[in-house]
Amino acid sequence: MRLQNKVAIVTGAVGNIGLATVQLFLEQGAKVMMVDRDHAQIGNALAKLDSDRVAGVTADVTSSADVKRYVDETVQHFGKVDIFFANAGIEGAVKPLVDYPDDGFDDVMSVNVKGVFLGLKYVLPEMNDGGSIVITSSIMGLKGSLKTIGYTASKHAVVGLMRSAARVSGPRGIRVNSIHPGYVESDMMRRIEQVDLPENPEESRKQRLASVPMGKYVMPRDIAESVLFLASEESRMVTGQQLVIDGGFLL
Repeated sequence: MRLQNKVAIVTGAVGNIGLATVQLFLEQGAKVMMVDRDHAQIGNALAKLDSDRVAGVTADVTSSADVKRYVDETVQHFGKVDIFFANAGIEGAVKPLVDYPDDGFDDVMSVNVKGVFLGLKYVLPEMNDGGSIVITSSIMGLKGSLKTIGYTASKHAVVGLMRSAARVSGPRGIRVNSIHPGYVESDMMRRIEQVDLPENPEESRKQRLASVPMGKYVMPRDIAESVLFLASEESRMVTGQQLVIDGGFLL
């Protein structure tokens, strides 16, 4: 098993990508602390996973106190931290720049950027040397956007956090990398399709698929497999890098 006896924290753990990653980590021998703000969904997920190697904590990733608490609870419950998957995020409004709401921009930056910053701040002091941090960015962290303005800005910003953390933690053998999913078969994409073309969300989907050379959306498990690589010893000399999983969209 590739993560035998490793302890991982996964934020945004009940979402499509988060839950797929938790499941794969467990399959590979890890112990996992699931972090999410949805208490009921954490409970449902824990019941379905039915393992003594997984626990959950309800937390707001934008709160210093909550972030410190989920790190402390992980150490208390499992004794250490080896892997941190900073995955929590929201898509925010789907509007042109001039119509984008000010408060909506603040909300997206708070969750997607401050949430990662606080995670790094409190996880790194507790992480074992030789550990791994993976941050969820997006293809929109590598290109511009017509309508997901706050989301795009936030996903660019976390690349800067990733690179800075990689430099800081390199002497301890801790790798820090980002993943950049393309269009993922997920609840988030259903919402974006609905807002983009409310009268015909299926057409919105078709238009997106036409821009993907491989002709299909990425599955959450595809993302989880990439996170597993970066979390495992197979990537022991990979740090400060951006791994794109997009079916060829950025070609």
